[in-house]
Amino acid sequence: MSKRVLQGVVVSDACDKTVIVRVERRVMHPIYKKFVTHSKKYAAHDENNSYRSGDVVRIEESRPISKRKCWVVIGGPANVGPGRGSARGIPEPVAAEADMTELRAPDTGIETPEPAEGAA
Repeated sequence: MSKRVLQGVVVSDACDKTVIVRVERRVMHPIYKKFVTHSKKYAAHDENNSYRSGDVVRIEESRPISKRKCWVVIGGPANVGPGRGSARGIPEPVAAEADMTELRAPDTGIETPEPAEGAA
């Protein structure tokens, strides 16, 4: 029998080697015939603690790992790696002054006329 695979969003990564994943599904209301979004949260095993809140991940059913945890994270965003948590707070490098020279407008040699002193 194949294992179920679900896709959801990580809502909590506070526990060690565990993430809480919210899986949403749309169902039609039996009387009003309107689509309603139902969501359910699953505790999934994350061996390397590499997923953070807001990541879209895929989870797969597995053997019971603990009392509430019987799902394993099998995939996520492309930039996930074992050292991702330490690189999270590093800001982007700022352009140096030497890089700014190429952004300035080139000198074309054409002078703009100065406005007259009495003109406003």
